[in-house]
Amino acid sequence: MEKEYSWVVRGKQRKKVIKMLNKPKIPTQIKKETGLSLNNVSDVLRAFERKKIARCMNPKEKTGRLYKLTPKGMRIKEELEK
Repeated sequence: MEKEYSWVVRGKQRKKVIKMLNKPKIPTQIKKETGLSLNNVSDVLRAFERKKIARCMNPKEKTGRLYKLTPKGMRIKEELEK
């Protein structure tokens, strides 16, 4: 987990996105709350999925995909908020 934690901390956008994922959200909600572009939010979420930090709850949907933190993602978020 240390590797993923330092990876999240090094990225300004990654930090913003992980802090917003306090409950399942769609990329558009995260975009509004962070001020990042939808492309950036989607890129971060895809990277989070690859690293098992977040997961898509409805991957078959084309729009309105809900993302939530995995237990590993929750631990990273808690560390960030200390």
